[in-house]
Amino acid sequence: MSVSPSVSPSASPSRSAPVATPTQADLLDFVRRTAADTALIASLPLDPEGRTWVRLEGPGGSEAWLIGWPPGTGTGWHDHADSVGAFLTARGELKENSLAARLPTDGWKTLELSEDVDRERRLPAGKGRAFGRHHVHEVLNESCEEHAVSVHAYYPPLPRIRRYSRTGQVLRLEQVERPEDWQ
Repeated sequence: MSVSPSVSPSASPSRSAPVATPTQADLLDFVRRTAADTALIASLPLDPEGRTWVRLEGPGGSEAWLIGWPPGTGTGWHDHADSVGAFLTARGELKENSLAARLPTDGWKTLELSEDVDRERRLPAGKGRAFGRHHVHEVLNESCEEHAVSVHAYYPPLPRIRRYSRTGQVLRLEQVERPEDWQ
């Protein structure tokens, strides 16, 4: 993985504008506008071995990222704790598997999921979604040949990411990451 310096896409609001807490809709609008910046999308260095990313300046103090996904890569199951977010595929296609259930936020290591909680979304270029707090999902580039590129935004900036393993209907909390682990 590689990390590049922060950049400010043309889709960012003016620094002199009053800062309001961004909503899920604001974040989705930001990722949509940013993904339409073809020069920015083309500027992301792509690595055939692992995901690459560049931190962006998001609206209203949000955390934003431009991410490159080599063929066959994914995030694994995770959530973004107390942050709301949005992401949109700018190039290629991503698949999101998610859980349509509110999980307890703390105090557990293993949960047995009911049979009806799984959701799957295909997100080709130009498609995205917003999500609320504690949204558990995994994002995958299932292509065997093509890189995918996506834009993500979170508010408040990610306080932690909880990573899970999943075997059948059993979800197990494996790790809690803090910002210093990925920045």
